[in-house]
Order: sequence, then structure tokens, then C-alpha cells
Amino acid sequence: MALEEYRSKRDFTKTPEPENNTPHSDTPIFVIQEHHATHLHWDLRLEIDGVLKSWALPKPPPLELGVKRLAVQTEDHPLSYADFTGVIPEGEYGAGTVDIWDKGKLIIKKISSDSIHFELDGRRMKGEYVLIRFKGGEQSSKNWLFFKKK
Repeated sequence: MALEEYRSKRDFTKTPEPENNTPHSDTPIFVIQEHHATHLHWDLRLEIDGVLKSWALPKPPPLELGVKRLAVQTEDHPLSYADFTGVIPEGEYGAGTVDIWDKGKLIIKKISSDSIHFELDGRRMKGEYVLIRFKGGEQSSKNWLFFKKK
């Protein structure tokens, strides 16, 4: 049920994106994918509740303290998407090139409906980070603030 929106946006006879939700290991992971679509953006994906919870970042992920980024929540993705690199064909949802920008271990410190506090241990992203949901109407509820914590 968590992946219905993901599957409804894709024609798996045309796109190389994974359809199935194949688990990785007992250790939760994160992945950040650089996505050259209509606009270059980065997709932050955190393994939570058996799927990759996902956010699109219009600017590069924050590597240092004091840098804050908009993160727009998107549909959940299957765990097998964490290994996806390739080209989504023209005419398909998200058409463009997807590359892994960073990947590693994820430790969830605290989670609620409006915030997620977590630790990342990847090649580039290391340390504690926070996602905080913006308050407001329906559209803004998909908008989060993403930053590195002291």
C-alpha cells in the first residue's frame, strides 16, 4: 500500500526503475541521488517503515553547519531504488539521468509527524541531521527544512 503512488506514476515496461521492494540488510540505509531531470535536483531517501521515504532537494545537500535546504516530500520509493542509477526515458515520470551522490548507514534518533532527527554515515554526509516540516496549508505540508545539527 505504501508504494501505490510510486507504482501509479510509472510504466515498468518503459522505465528501468525497480518495481519491487527488495530489502537490503538489517541496517537501515540512506541514499542521495543526483537527478538530472527537467531541473537538476537531489533526492534524499531514508529507510523508514520498510520503504524509502523521499524528499527532493532543489539545491545540493547541506554538508556543513548553518546551511539549510528546502526538502519537498515526494512519494515513497521501494528499498531497491537505493541502488538505482540510469536513465529514465523521455515521456516517463522523472525523465532524466539518476546517479548515486552518496549512500550509507542511517540511524533514526527521533521521529514524529513533523520532524525527523537522524544520523548519516556515508562518503559525503556524516553526522546528525534534521528534517522539520513547514507549518501551513496542504501544499506547504510537503515542504520540510533540512539541515545539519551540531
